Amino acid sequence: MNAERPFVPAEAEGLDEAVATRAPAADGRASFAEPRILLPFLLVTLIWGSTWIVIRDQLGHVPPFWSIAYRFVIAAAAMFAFAALRRDPLRLPRAGAAVAVVLGLSQFTLNFGFVYAAEAYVTSGLVAVVFAMLFLPNALLGRAFLGQRVPARFVGGSAIAAAGIALLFAQEWRAGAGSSTLLGILLTIGGVLSASVGNVLQATSRVRALPIATLLAWSMAVSVVANGAIALVLSGPPAWDPRPAYLAGLLWLGVAASALAFFLYYGVVRAVGPARAAYSSVLVPVIAMGFSTVFEDYHWSTLAVAGGGLALVGLLVALGGPRR
Repeated sequence: MNAERPFVPAEAEGLDEAVATRAPAADGRASFAEPRILLPFLLVTLIWGSTWIVIRDQLGHVPPFWSIAYRFVIAAAAMFAFAALRRDPLRLPRAGAAVAVVLGLSQFTLNFGFVYAAEAYVTSGLVAVVFAMLFLPNALLGRAFLGQRVPARFVGGSAIAAAGIALLFAQEWRAGAGSSTLLGILLTIGGVLSASVGNVLQATSRVRALPIATLLAWSMAVSVVANGAIALVLSGPPAWDPRPAYLAGLLWLGVAASALAFFLYYGVVRAVGPARAAYSSVLVPVIAMGFSTVFEDYHWSTLAVAGGGLALVGLLVALGGPRR
């Protein structure tokens, strides 16, 4: 679905201005009714809705930052292979290299570090629910740094979705409230803010001039180094879980939830802007609860049903058509 033309730097020292001007910042005018946007959006949401159970299974066996490092070894290898298959340039100019470092640290190191740490204190469902608020900092940062206005329809839909998220939050709070719950929520908020930086960065004109696959490959490679260094400091030498389920989980998280999903998601961000793209996070808790129903015998309460329904209505209102 990526309609980018391959990027070939005119100067090794920096990003060519002519190329950058061909990729103006995302203004959010594209419609979710377009298959090139709707289908990747739905696939990403489905994939990310499945990750919370997998991450939960990996906790307690291997220190979190080692698991994250392994995940992005797989993801980076997959992205480099994909970029080569697409015949995208495998080299980034100096300006692109700086972007890869910022993206690798914000999106693939701090974000995931906070999320994995949070799941050690609160339920995966509560983490997913708090993360559903990603659209809020995305909208605010998009307004501040990209000049993207927030239309009334988006505000109204967001208010409805926020009410649904509040009901889901109440449900999960009842299930997992305890002395460590506040710490888990604060860690999740740290993950939300870190992810938002990466999301908004992706919508700027200079970053949109870079091919997604190449940028993601180098960003994930940066995160491998950063996560590995943090793991060494915090947890010592590399550890491994011999269970087949652990390796299967890493492959799913690395290939599907990281390489494929972020490639598709950043394409949506570049097309519709970070605020509207982040609405995938609104549906993720509902999907996560669906997976939990099948694999963990999760029982839907009245609050959960009402919250999921409101989240869906808010999504339809906020994203129903192109911005004017």
